[in-house]
Amino acid sequence: MLKVVSGRPDVVVIIPAFNEENSVGKVVRDIPAGLVREVVVVNNASTDQTRRSATEAGATVIDQPQKGYGIACLTGMAYVEKMGRKPDIIVFVDADYSDHPEEMPALIAPISQGNADMVIGSRALGQREKGSMTPQQVFGNWLATSLLRWLYGTRFSDLGPFRAIRYSSLLRLGMADKNYGWTVEMQLKAARKNLRCTEIPVTYRKRIGKSKVSGTVKGTVMAGYKILYTIAKYL
Repeated sequence: MLKVVSGRPDVVVIIPAFNEENSVGKVVRDIPAGLVREVVVVNNASTDQTRRSATEAGATVIDQPQKGYGIACLTGMAYVEKMGRKPDIIVFVDADYSDHPEEMPALIAPISQGNADMVIGSRALGQREKGSMTPQQVFGNWLATSLLRWLYGTRFSDLGPFRAIRYSSLLRLGMADKNYGWTVEMQLKAARKNLRCTEIPVTYRKRIGKSKVSGTVKGTVMAGYKILYTIAKYL
């Protein structure tokens, strides 16, 4: 049962950020006022002013010098674990301003209403700005979600980074991936643990700046390999 404070569940947001000085502040500021208890930005080995931008926007900033999307998320989770009062819901969102943080109330609603343990913001079901996802991203998401359906019986349409999960359920998953396999690991482990999962359509726009993954050939290849490896690893 969720602990509802003043009519709202207790929510903490984790934002992994690597060199996102021009966008992370916008992400933090667009989170609806009063919706969340704390916004935690994990400054993931940034060499620009990401820390300063996030701090000025009102976020708590945690430094993680080791690069990796997964390890940044794990660092945020470790910070939350040390909190005196544990949250009901954790929301993950990227720092590149491609997602719309103002859609967060709809993302957490199925959990706060007791109808789900995890909610994925699906770009495949929502409206995507032209050019916001590369053809290889679209194909990769289709392939990964198809494999999850065939191998694990899931019904996901996307590996979208904008997601919410009940905190107690997140701890049950034993998340471990330190890089590109983070999102798919969470979804396949949720299926293995029989969590109640659902998706909502979200709006997606062109990110600010160049993607460190899909923006390079090496990043695209490595991400694709790690996603497929992770799916096979847990069979």
